[in-house]
Amino acid sequence: MIERELGGLDLDRILRNADAQMARSVELQKTLAELVGRAEDEDGLVTVEFGGTGLKDLRLHPKAMRLPSGELAARIKEVLEEASADLRRQVSEAMEETFGEENPMRFAHDPDGMEQQARAAVAAYDRTFEDVMGHLDRLHTRLTS
Repeated sequence: MIERELGGLDLDRILRNADAQMARSVELQKTLAELVGRAEDEDGLVTVEFGGTGLKDLRLHPKAMRLPSGELAARIKEVLEEASADLRRQVSEAMEETFGEENPMRFAHDPDGMEQQARAAVAAYDRTFEDVMGHLDRLHTRLTS
């Protein structure tokens, strides 16, 4: 009777899904902590590893020290950005694997899509709230009549 009154919501299924989502999130955190973006310049003179906490490793080939300081600095910056991009790509792939279509990273380059999704979520929440409150009001009326 309660299931019918609440529009047939399967609370057990909702709780199981929430538990599964939490377990996936815990595994994702472990995976993300281990990810390292890597990049190297075309000559192999500058190599960078970049992780979630920042720069993990910077290796300069002895020949790199012969470069003018401005060129060496430019190469380090470029390779660091490439390593950072590699890490972002890995994070996006890990999140896609974990969350599938519900991947929050899908909005990283689509703020309009994120806003549209947020509006849809608010509308769904409002509808659900209204439905539940309506059912509770009817139940309250029946019990007090």
